[in-house]
Amino acid sequence: MRIVISGATGFIGSALLSALETAGHDVVALSRSGRPGTVRWDPVARTTEIDGHVDAIIHLAGETIGGRWSVRKKRELIDSRVAGTATMAQVAIEKQVTHFLSGSAIGYYGSRADTVLPETAVPGDGFLADLTGMWEGAAQPAIEAGIPTAFGRTALVLDGVGGSFPRMLLPYRFGAGGPIGSGKQWWSWITLRDEVRAIMHVVDRGITGPVNLSAPDPIRNADFAKALGRAMHRPAVIPAPGFGLKLLLGSEFADEVLLASQRVLPQVLTETGFEYLDPDLPAALSRILDS
Repeated sequence: MRIVISGATGFIGSALLSALETAGHDVVALSRSGRPGTVRWDPVARTTEIDGHVDAIIHLAGETIGGRWSVRKKRELIDSRVAGTATMAQVAIEKQVTHFLSGSAIGYYGSRADTVLPETAVPGDGFLADLTGMWEGAAQPAIEAGIPTAFGRTALVLDGVGGSFPRMLLPYRFGAGGPIGSGKQWWSWITLRDEVRAIMHVVDRGITGPVNLSAPDPIRNADFAKALGRAMHRPAVIPAPGFGLKLLLGSEFADEVLLASQRVLPQVLTETGFEYLDPDLPAALSRILDS
């Protein structure tokens, strides 16, 4: 297959690109700079320089969610996702691709306490829920044009090198790790290698609609902290108070990312026969930290 990837130089995109090439696919990597080995695109101007036939598009590009959410930051988050998705949806229509997978996030569900959240769950409240709603909504023209379209709602992605996980390890290295806030909130997670394999599974199977890209066993934050402490052979008893996180990172970001409770289940992946390499958190953490 000839597959176009946006965000191909990012944390998930670079791993996905490598896996697709290893599997024998012809991969077209997009970049705004048009640097060697990539094809130029401009999500703001909504233009691309993609030539020739395209079988599938995997759209992962978007401004990083981390950091204090100022008015300007929020606008950048919205613009990068909505404009980028609209651009890729138009390319999908023009190229009449057989599959269009657009990135999304479990922030769609908001913070929902102990509620179990399969793909059929209704959207939640808050900025992230609104953002993901707009993000997915920008792909609507492709759906209306009959392009098979999926939305990969990604959970916390665990990897020893990239993403946010390595930053989480720092307090544990100094024996100061522990639960965040009350620790009662549910955290949904997936390892990078399963994230990549799940995306490939969705495209290979032609799955459409929302797909929760998460492991089958969400865990409470306090239990996540205990498992991480055991894997690092460090204590995990010093809590990070919610009020301190709000002062440091801003109330919205802290409430909707670190303190949010999202008990997400990957119902679509499970029902379509996806086999996880890392279904168990303690084993996954040990593998990542030992590699």
